[in-house]
Amino acid sequence: MTEEHNDDGTTRRSFIATGTAATAAVALTAAGVGWAGSSLAEGQTLPLTPQCTDGDDTPPVIEGPYFRRNSPLRTNLRTAGVTGVLLSLTGFVYDLRCKPLANVLVDFWQADQRGAYDNSTTAYRGRGHQFTDANGAYTLETIIPNEYPGRTPHIHVKVQAPRGPVLTTQLYFPDNTKAYNVNFAAANRRDAYYIRDTVIPLGPLTANRYQGKFDFVVRTA
Repeated sequence: MTEEHNDDGTTRRSFIATGTAATAAVALTAAGVGWAGSSLAEGQTLPLTPQCTDGDDTPPVIEGPYFRRNSPLRTNLRTAGVTGVLLSLTGFVYDLRCKPLANVLVDFWQADQRGAYDNSTTAYRGRGHQFTDANGAYTLETIIPNEYPGRTPHIHVKVQAPRGPVLTTQLYFPDNTKAYNVNFAAANRRDAYYIRDTVIPLGPLTANRYQGKFDFVVRTA
């Protein structure tokens, strides 16, 4: 596969390779709080991660066994054969001083509507990377992944500012998410890697689609 280059000539491969050892030194935080029409049940509250404040960060989550290098450059993971409950995810990437960061690598991978990863084909189904725009924004069109034995539904992601360390983490879903007859509350409780700090705040389910927002905070050196 042809290796993509960002504007300063750095390849995606060098982005990932240079920061692997520094995974624990990076951080993220969820955002999008106070949405009108939240999907939370009446009287239920979701503990919020800290909004971006100078020097504020939260721990990463393990990579897991299914990461594959050289995913396609794309913002839409809903390729042929991928169906399910839709998710439109947006957000920004900030540095520790809350400055939006342009040209940041954001690499996603996830299970499909059956709870399966595409590990054996060249289609890279459920996988893709992109770079933040001039305002530090990213956008992802995908589906809510299904659970599989031992794991609650989640989305994997690596985030890396140009020549910075790599943040490897996993994004989770609120307890009252509705998809595939999964009891998200029970699945979240059972998952040893689940942390509420990386839950995506979701709007209401409308026409089989959730809108979510998640902002990342990463180190740049």
